[in-house]
Amino acid sequence: MLGGGVGRRVRMKRQPRRGATPRGRLSLGQLPGGRWRWWAGGAVLAAVAGVVTWAVWPSPQPEPRARQYRDVTACLLTDERGVTGPEAAAVWAGMQEASLKTRAKVQFLEVDGAQTADNARTYLASLVQSRCNLVLAVGAAPVDAVRENADRFPAARFVTVGGGVPTANVSVVEETAADAVHTRVSRIVTEMMGADAD
Repeated sequence: MLGGGVGRRVRMKRQPRRGATPRGRLSLGQLPGGRWRWWAGGAVLAAVAGVVTWAVWPSPQPEPRARQYRDVTACLLTDERGVTGPEAAAVWAGMQEASLKTRAKVQFLEVDGAQTADNARTYLASLVQSRCNLVLAVGAAPVDAVRENADRFPAARFVTVGGGVPTANVSVVEETAADAVHTRVSRIVTEMMGADAD
């Protein structure tokens, strides 16, 4: 035969059985024993569990921010022991407390070398020139340096702890007990640095 139809078989489509879905899949209604209800219930439970988990999941905590300081600084001039000496520790604690209230920056500088008023004068001048708005001094040499040189810096404000003489730009903390010094210094720095505007 020349028609090219030799060897072809005609395929007949099978008619689906009654109630069957195409390609042999079962519909939910055809699952034996009401299993479709179990599948539907499981899907609803999974969806509810997902929504509840999303609702009670803790929200991320915001990143901690760096503390924003105002453009004012209180500086402490100490002897060679720095803020670890008993007198300076109370002053430093009061300054830090005031910093929390006012957002003023606080820093300290130790007098290295000979503990004399002449040597401390260089460190005192350094603090004044670095634009400290308030300079506190504790220890014999730093207090003597303020007493002898405060008049050279009339625009600067000074506080001496444990000695000194009050003048136009020098205040004196006469308290000696650590708690009293802490409280007095905190109050002075807070007043001189100004309250936080926020």
